Amino acid sequence: MTSQALRLLRGPGSSSALLRQALPAVSSAHGVASSPRRTFLTKMAYNASKSVMPPISETEQVALGCGTIGFDRDIFTGSPSLQHLVDTYKPGLSEEEKSFLNNEVDELCRIINDYDTVTKKDFSKEAWDYMRTAGFFSLKIPKEWGGKGYSTAAVSAILAKLATHCTDANATVAVPNSLGPGELLVRYGTDAQQKYFLPRLADGTLIPCFGLTGPHSGSDATSLIGSSGVVEERDGVLGVRATFKKRYITLAPVAGVVGIGIDLKDPDGLLKGNGNEGFTVALLERGHPGLEMGPRHIPLNSAFMNGTVEGTDVWVPMESILGGQERAGFGWHMFVECLAEGRGVSLPAGAIGGARSVASVVGAYARVRKQFKVPIAEFGGIQEALADAASDGLVCIAGGDLMNAIVDNHEAPMVISSIMKQNCTERGRRIVEKGMDIAAGSAICRGDQNYMAQAYCSIPIGITVEGANIMTRSFQVIGQGLTRCHPHMLDLIYSLQSDKPEAVDKFGTQLKKVIGHGAENFALSIGRGIMSSMQVKTRSKNAYKDGDKLLSHHEDQLLRLSANFALTADLCFTLGGKLKFEELLMGRLADAMGAIFLGYSTLHFYHNNRGVQGLEAVTEHAMLRLEYEAQQALEQARENFPGPLGGVAGTVMGAACFPLGSITKPYTLPKDELTKEVSALFTTPSEVNSLFTELIYTRPESEGRHQVSDLLRAMPICCEADAIAAACRKEKRSPTDGEQIVLSQAERLRDMLIQVDVFEHATEEEAQKGYVRPAIKGTEEMIAKSEVKNFGEFAI
Repeated sequence: MTSQALRLLRGPGSSSALLRQALPAVSSAHGVASSPRRTFLTKMAYNASKSVMPPISETEQVALGCGTIGFDRDIFTGSPSLQHLVDTYKPGLSEEEKSFLNNEVDELCRIINDYDTVTKKDFSKEAWDYMRTAGFFSLKIPKEWGGKGYSTAAVSAILAKLATHCTDANATVAVPNSLGPGELLVRYGTDAQQKYFLPRLADGTLIPCFGLTGPHSGSDATSLIGSSGVVEERDGVLGVRATFKKRYITLAPVAGVVGIGIDLKDPDGLLKGNGNEGFTVALLERGHPGLEMGPRHIPLNSAFMNGTVEGTDVWVPMESILGGQERAGFGWHMFVECLAEGRGVSLPAGAIGGARSVASVVGAYARVRKQFKVPIAEFGGIQEALADAASDGLVCIAGGDLMNAIVDNHEAPMVISSIMKQNCTERGRRIVEKGMDIAAGSAICRGDQNYMAQAYCSIPIGITVEGANIMTRSFQVIGQGLTRCHPHMLDLIYSLQSDKPEAVDKFGTQLKKVIGHGAENFALSIGRGIMSSMQVKTRSKNAYKDGDKLLSHHEDQLLRLSANFALTADLCFTLGGKLKFEELLMGRLADAMGAIFLGYSTLHFYHNNRGVQGLEAVTEHAMLRLEYEAQQALEQARENFPGPLGGVAGTVMGAACFPLGSITKPYTLPKDELTKEVSALFTTPSEVNSLFTELIYTRPESEGRHQVSDLLRAMPICCEADAIAAACRKEKRSPTDGEQIVLSQAERLRDMLIQVDVFEHATEEEAQKGYVRPAIKGTEEMIAKSEVKNFGEFAI
């Protein structure tokens, strides 16, 4: 293939150029001679499309106008650019933010005993007071209001580091800095609301929460079923009579102020054009007449505060509507823009903390722990699990890095935030499960020495909240993406919703763009598919060790997969309005889009961190898995494409995405040699291992035992001891005095670090004087009735 063709295949709009060069006469003749026929066919297509396209509700129209689009749209074009990411998004922390991470965050971790917190189901007052006074609840509130004014990248790093020590601290700090009313007040609050609430939120006087989810509105929380408000006038004062029943509200049991989402109605027209009906946020303080908050849920074994917020016929003065009367009905905008940060940053940060801990700390444990006189780090099954956890961990870290930079660039990408939430929490689950498998018995016995159990217990919570992953994957990513991010879809939909005379012409224009878009990506899919398959087949197994070749090769693969994805998205138009019911298809396309976005994130991260020893191998492992994931998702979509035209769509997909059949399905999972190399990087000292440990909380040795810190410090000593033992065996000699000191130190550390906690009693009842366990009491009663009391008597 010529270099000119390669450039065309790699660049955006490339196949359009090729098509224009190949078919100039056809396109010109069609534009002049076929005008009347084309108008007739366009009208037919318009009427047919309009008949199957359901009307867009007012809520859907608002949602389509919320948030921003950016790199998610680039993926839908079929030709995203890694260079654009590198040039546009530059992650980083200020010196002040770094200082907070290394001082205040470490101090909070020192104060909190994770096992005690979980056992007592609450933090100590010292911990609560420190979170208030140190500014943990006001990380995003601007300095002018007394807050920290930190970047999104800083908030993510703080939450990730907290998650390596105490997942309950992570959850407690996350809410005020994402979906709490603080950010909403900064953006939309009235002058009076800002002057009263923001200083009190900044100094910790008021802990905030946000009440949205109800018994009948979970993943579709904005439906607000069971939470309503009616505009009324009382004694000449305009306000709202609100009834609501919220649950699963984090921090509600201790919050001093709550933002409550209600569905506002104005049957008597009292708003008079100042504000609207619909999703509205009311801002109420604890103690407000009729407001009930305090009862708790216990999410699995977690200790973070979570509970209910209820009220019946609660009078809400208009000045307590967030933003005032003029912001009545504006809740969708508020919710969607802030949700991007909660879903795309806060929840992934917990998974990132878990990923760092598993890769580095469990990797250290695998070096320390011996079975059959061999460190389990040398067992193939352990290596496979740890390598997968490490590369998944890199994917989460890289995705978080890019997402944080996107938000700090003043973007609110709803589709990318959904991808991040679903992918990172799901990968986080896989990572922690791998860590549990490796750590085995030490990971299931609770106590101070167990650094895995609470992460394992909390992972399902992150997967469930703010839109359950099943719903996010099956509905939101592609449902929002296809309408909002496709370069031509939204205008096409608007033309179908319009009854204006020019609607048919606009539809025709957009339809031609959609067809051209599909033709472009059909051609790109074939060309890139053949080219990328040749690259994979002829590539050296060690090519990834050259950083430039690593980036170039995998960007080519992502470009091929992006064109495949974009074409498949266009083929979804054959389903019309029925697409929203084809959740299996949308889920597979969400998998493909997620793998593509995270692939670009991983390359973006590698570009920004080049020079770290070992990062090439982990990046290669991660990219191979992501490319395989995307290929499998697209192949399954092809095999199962639904609808009356599903067979045709599947055939078109097959012809374009896999033009030479199995030959053009080149992606496979990493080979064993690479898996062993990646695993070794996390069971021995390496620069990439150190990169992972940067945001893990560790404690100085002088402050006493801390399992995570002790494991990380012990790993290089055990590595040295293993090397000494291997040399002695090979040379058939005894260790020198100096070597024996290292061997003895390693054995002492190994013996100490494999121990698990043991308790005299597990409950307060067991601790009471004279307590006898029921099973023992039963045994004693039965022996008392027996003629023979023990084996000694029986033998006599």
